[in-house]
Amino acid sequence: MSAYILFAFVFGYFVLLLFVAYFTSRNSNNDSFFIGNKNSNWLLVTFGMIGTSLSGVTFVSVPGTVGLGGFGYYQVVIGYFLGYFVIAFILLPLYYKLNLTSIYRYLEDRFGPVTYRTGAIFFILSRTLGATARMFLVINILQLFILDALGVPFVATAFIILLLILLYTFEGGVKTIVYTDTLQTTFMLGGLIACILAIMYNLNFGIRDTFSALSDANYIDIFNTNVLAPNFFLKQILGGAFITIAMTGLDQEMMQKNISVKTLWGSQKNVLTLAFVLLIVNLLFLILGGLLYLFASKNGLTVTGDDIFPTIALKNYLSSSISIVFIIGLISALFPSADGALTAMTSSFCIDILGMQKDILKSSGEKRRTRLAVHLSFAILFFICVLVFKWINDKSIIDVILKLAGYTYGPLLGLFAFGIFTRRNLSDKKSIWICLLSPLIIFILDFINNIEWFSKKLSLSDENSFQLIQISNSIFSGYKIGIEMLILNGIITFIGLYMISKKAK
Repeated sequence: MSAYILFAFVFGYFVLLLFVAYFTSRNSNNDSFFIGNKNSNWLLVTFGMIGTSLSGVTFVSVPGTVGLGGFGYYQVVIGYFLGYFVIAFILLPLYYKLNLTSIYRYLEDRFGPVTYRTGAIFFILSRTLGATARMFLVINILQLFILDALGVPFVATAFIILLLILLYTFEGGVKTIVYTDTLQTTFMLGGLIACILAIMYNLNFGIRDTFSALSDANYIDIFNTNVLAPNFFLKQILGGAFITIAMTGLDQEMMQKNISVKTLWGSQKNVLTLAFVLLIVNLLFLILGGLLYLFASKNGLTVTGDDIFPTIALKNYLSSSISIVFIIGLISALFPSADGALTAMTSSFCIDILGMQKDILKSSGEKRRTRLAVHLSFAILFFICVLVFKWINDKSIIDVILKLAGYTYGPLLGLFAFGIFTRRNLSDKKSIWICLLSPLIIFILDFINNIEWFSKKLSLSDENSFQLIQISNSIFSGYKIGIEMLILNGIITFIGLYMISKKAK
């Protein structure tokens, strides 16, 4: 299909978002921006959070994993499901009891101002890296398959997309995002189902034929029982649970939407409904991935990973309508994660770092100008980070995101776990050093454990590389650290906090 036609649909989609934002952001104030005036409908929040939880990474990378790991990613999804129950019955009651706008205010009440700001800083760092990695994946696909043909450089593409996100979140914040995310989730799920049906039709498959072909190709294998493997099923399930607890329950972006619901029970219904829906939606993405690889094999295509879905959808292997559906679904998967991250980081910085809610000397107009300046600054930071990911250009963004989460969310996991499950008093001013030391220890362990990968990246000689690999094998006996890196980071942080704490009187 012509790049100009696809671009016209992308442009029309942006116009629709701006139209929705205009009507939802009228009469907005700081409370509207931060927590939607705590009056959001829980069903709208639930449906919109499906898009936020999945993002463009799920839309493109999860189907791409099927070629190498079958349905192995579903081990992580089962872990996600379990993690949502911890959020619903442990974290949400705590947030509502304290009537929090920023969830990191809990750390101030429990430990003190330094720990409070440490938690907020780690959230901002985590969300900046995670959100911009997701953004890069989608922007890069738009660039390769549409904008390159129009002669538009990548820098201009990234700038324009961020500018449009900035425009429709500038005033309304959460109040607007609740509605735009609902719209975008509808388009994304519609695109997913349409693509599955189109490929089944092309392969002349019914439902029974589909599962029979996937089984024959060994794609529907889920559980890996090799204890030493990085994707051993217990590690994947446990790691997935803690990823949900950390990246959703301890993440201001995700919780900002939850606590915008008026009641605790409404928020809990939101989280539990989301948990069940994501089981089904992720399974559909894996089925789509299996069908894509079957289609590629039938047509002699050798593409794999993040490239397989956009190549088949946009290179005229299917109908032109599927190209349009894919593009709309892709950008619908991008924006719920990007707009929410930008809004949440603005909220966290204004409330947690600048102390805007406590500042009674500034007028509402001054606070609004400060918020807008912070919002613009984070948009610029997002732009810079997207360019950095373009320079790195890793082929599997989902692996990059999970790796980054292991480093940056670990300290948050340790801080909240220490606060909730112990009654010890913490040396507040020392907590930041523990939170910085823990990821450093994890990096050293990861470096030794994956020395073969680092040797290739550093272009070490074969002799030096062989010696380092031997050292690594002697230390870990073939064991490979995988998704459990987040848990290890949290445990190390917890131990470090215990060492600088004392028993409460």
